[in-house]
Amino acid sequence: MPNSARKPIVIVTRKLPDVVETRMRELFDARLNVDDSPLTQGQIAEALKIADVLVPTVTDRIDRAVIAQAGPQLRLIANFGTGVDNIDLDTARNRGITVTNTPGVLTEDTADMTMALILATPRRLVEGADYLKDKKNTWSGWSPTWMLGHRIYGKRLGIIGMGRIGSAVARRAKAFGLQIHYHNRRRVSQDLEKELEATYWESLDQMLTRVDIVSVNCPHTPGTYHLLSARRLRLLKPSAYIVNTSRGEVIDENELARLIEAGAIAGAGLDVFEHEPAVNPKILSSDRVVALPHMSSATIEGRIDMGEKVIINIKAFLDGHAPPDRVHPAMF
Repeated sequence: MPNSARKPIVIVTRKLPDVVETRMRELFDARLNVDDSPLTQGQIAEALKIADVLVPTVTDRIDRAVIAQAGPQLRLIANFGTGVDNIDLDTARNRGITVTNTPGVLTEDTADMTMALILATPRRLVEGADYLKDKKNTWSGWSPTWMLGHRIYGKRLGIIGMGRIGSAVARRAKAFGLQIHYHNRRRVSQDLEKELEATYWESLDQMLTRVDIVSVNCPHTPGTYHLLSARRLRLLKPSAYIVNTSRGEVIDENELARLIEAGAIAGAGLDVFEHEPAVNPKILSSDRVVALPHMSSATIEGRIDMGEKVIINIKAFLDGHAPPDRVHPAMF
């Protein structure tokens, strides 16, 4: 790492909250992206040739080819985000580069948005709001049979991934009267199961056939790519809904769009997509899909908390300590 005669060069790939950028400038030789234009792979590669620390975001692809061009001074990639599927962790480890992330700070924000989609999708909230805003429409008033959705109280919610966010979703959903079911790599503690009155399913296939709403809350890893495959999506009841605030790659998006269009799945609430920023046109054109632009973690408080975690990880590393949020490949 740089000697005490100079501040370490910290290159930040996207615009961050002003308070975070100001603190970075105070502590480091921070090279900021003021206009927030996404960097190309070539620009990231050039940045790695001079950076002591790179601060990428989840949309920056830090793959083997990019890392191969890093200078010997690069020793830390401090990811601004919880997921690290954008970084080749094995290549970073082989080059002696530490990787950190920002876990925990977005749990409540993401769980709030997940619950919002669980409410909005079966009740057709966005469709109703859009109808009123469209000047081509003339609302004639309340009707006993118009804009009917589905009740969520008493329904079965199947959570895929009962980590911090999945558990936070379960607490909210239980308060709304949903029955909690979950599938996870490992069964959670008996105390948590008792608190949530949750039913564990070792078999994801068996859970999918029985639930009314599916909430995807697991990270994207090689093992979870298309976890909800075409085969598994066809296990769902025609009256079932899917909500995803995790990663789009977990679901076979083309098959999901086809099944919704065919009426084989009732609908979906999606904040993430398989090929972001591109979205399947059938998804966007369906009245039975609530589609959001990857905004489940988009709160001012959350973004500042993320930035503070990045700074703490960088400072700890530069001071010769183990950063608190070091990522190990085995974690994912």
